[in-house]
Amino acid sequence: MNDVIRLLPDSVANQIAAGEVIQRPASVIKELVENAVDAGATDIKIYIKDAGRTLIQVVDNGCGMSAVDARMAFERHATSKIARADDLFTLQTMGFRGEALPSICAISQVDIRTRRHADQMGTQLLINGSKVELQEPCVCDPGTSISVKNIFFNVPARRKFLKSDNVELSNVMREFERLALVNNRIRMSIDTGVRQLDLRAATLHQRIHDIWKNNLKMQLLPVEVDTQLVKIHGFVSRPEFARRRNALQFLIVNGRNMRHPYFHKAILSCFDGLVASDTQPCYFLKFEVDPATIDVNIHPTKNEIKFEYENEIWPLLVAGVKASLGKNSAVPSIDFNSDVVPVDPVPEGVDPDRPELEVPEDYNPFNVQNDADFGFAGAGFMPGGAGHDDAGFGFPHVAGVNAAPQGGGGGVTARFKSNHDPNLRNWDKLYSDFMSRQREAWPEDGAAAAPADTELPGMGEAGIITTSQACLQFGLKYIITTTRDGVLVIDQHRAHLKVLYERYLAETDTAGGVSQRVMFAESLHLAPEQQAALTEVEPDLRRLGFELVHEDGDEWKLAGVPSDLHGCDPKEVVLRILDSVSEDSAGYGSDQRPLDTIAARVALVMARSAAITRGRKLSVDEMEHLVAELFELPDPSYTPSGNRIFATLDESTFQRLLG
Repeated sequence: MNDVIRLLPDSVANQIAAGEVIQRPASVIKELVENAVDAGATDIKIYIKDAGRTLIQVVDNGCGMSAVDARMAFERHATSKIARADDLFTLQTMGFRGEALPSICAISQVDIRTRRHADQMGTQLLINGSKVELQEPCVCDPGTSISVKNIFFNVPARRKFLKSDNVELSNVMREFERLALVNNRIRMSIDTGVRQLDLRAATLHQRIHDIWKNNLKMQLLPVEVDTQLVKIHGFVSRPEFARRRNALQFLIVNGRNMRHPYFHKAILSCFDGLVASDTQPCYFLKFEVDPATIDVNIHPTKNEIKFEYENEIWPLLVAGVKASLGKNSAVPSIDFNSDVVPVDPVPEGVDPDRPELEVPEDYNPFNVQNDADFGFAGAGFMPGGAGHDDAGFGFPHVAGVNAAPQGGGGGVTARFKSNHDPNLRNWDKLYSDFMSRQREAWPEDGAAAAPADTELPGMGEAGIITTSQACLQFGLKYIITTTRDGVLVIDQHRAHLKVLYERYLAETDTAGGVSQRVMFAESLHLAPEQQAALTEVEPDLRRLGFELVHEDGDEWKLAGVPSDLHGCDPKEVVLRILDSVSEDSAGYGSDQRPLDTIAARVALVMARSAAITRGRKLSVDEMEHLVAELFELPDPSYTPSGNRIFATLDESTFQRLLG
């Protein structure tokens, strides 16, 4: 029998590694810029074409490479950063694996030109899918220029699943922001063809302002922690500037951007009670620790880092953030010198649980028979004066009621003013027709009545709901009604979300949205990735009824909103839509297909913003209307994200619960 285990060729191994290291054009930019930083560059320029599909070029003024080094740099596990395993515990560079460049050239066409400052001539290298096609001397500036063309040209499946240009460009700009923030002492610029950004070398505070502007610089509080274990410096936002969406949160350790849920939770704990539960603060914090106490060799992207002393760093981080909030008067203080709000005590001899006035249900003060005597046994009523109703509206009117203790009986004295029209003295007679109509429309228990066999529209033979019985609300979250198969429990928020989603999705297809002009147009300042997303999503927004007018630079005006968008901030809805378009995925639909169309994402964000919330009290009419609309849909069982909307409790469930 022949042997079946074989060693993979380097080109195949590099393509496998590329699946972990290079996920999209933004990953290429991250790896190339980090290499430029390791080369000692002080000026890094990035050029993008077609959101990185056609061209990604990174030019730096670093140390450059010799002809041999340029060739070796694209070999797997070739690196100048480490020489032995012990070097992993003293890392001072961004890269060390020797996987980035081989992975990049395995899925693209690479043109590199590099020269050391001491050399007269440089080296040009052309690589096509891991195959070296050309290496020759060339004339070029000191440093390195790497051009990555036609990414994923030899991996059609990966290229096919790249997002739209606007989405990929948004990810490129987000990655550039992270790199620029980490390396604030380096001049960095980017040219995407539609937007140029040139950032000078500056302090961390100034770099934050240069990237995000919008007066963010004035919202930040400094954080300083200096111990032998860790040094932390950076900024947190004031509590009043916490954001409901798109919070800027960056943690940097030894010049490397990282994700660390444990430290993120520590920072949020400092803002407990200072910000709303649905908002989060912005923070920009840099950690400096001994490289031997962290492990960055966890994930190929090197964004996940393990700390040896994270439990000891937690209280230092919390103390530093709280001290910053306290020093800058960001924490509300308590005035112990203020007077206590006075509370009126219950008068002596008065039972707070005793009703002040007890009136029989059948008593009518405007009945002619009661004009002479208003007394009741045990109630302590005394007759009072009566006069004409000066208002002249023809309805019985109570002018006033005076209550006073009556000796030991604890009764009250009542004085009424009534109309002497004999035809209007009895309220039962006045409203007899009205009450009879109400009794015909509503059963005695106040629930809505309906024919016993009335089927909800759209259900057909499915039999999920066959009767429109009375609807009840439980816990201000669920609608409960009966069906032929048992009791139906419906999540009111998810049901309304599903109804609105299908409505908005239909409006984007048919331009059925009605726009309502606003009297005072709101201003929107859009980040670069949001402006890129707006280009793609604007037609769908217009069909829904949004009207956006470009003013200048990154400023837009919201001049019109959909007429049926109630209970939410239109500006916040637009920003959420733009952020959703920039994300990798918006979840899965009820048929488990990705919500990859722009119209679906827009409809989902609008539905989430406008849907009724859990905790809202609904009337019987509102509940019945919502249930009817839900079961008119083709698929009422699941939300667009795949969550169940209702559950049926059949007879066997109750038998099991009741034994």
